[in-house]
Amino acid sequence: MSDKPQDQQEEQKGPRKVSLADAIKQKLAQKKAEQAEAKANPKAAGNANQSAKSQMTKKVNNQRRRTGGS
Repeated sequence: MSDKPQDQQEEQKGPRKVSLADAIKQKLAQKKAEQAEAKANPKAAGNANQSAKSQMTKKVNNQRRRTGGS
């Protein structure tokens, strides 16, 4: 037996399995941190949201009209 707590011993053996809930919490915390950073420095995160297309420039789907669908 060593003097180290059990949690530290498990981390040294290798990567531990992360539960789905923990993974989601980590991802959400990361996303919130990125959003806070973008708010604090808007010029640095300039190109992050430009990939989304506007609804006004979206091409209309005419397939139902062309094929005679009802």
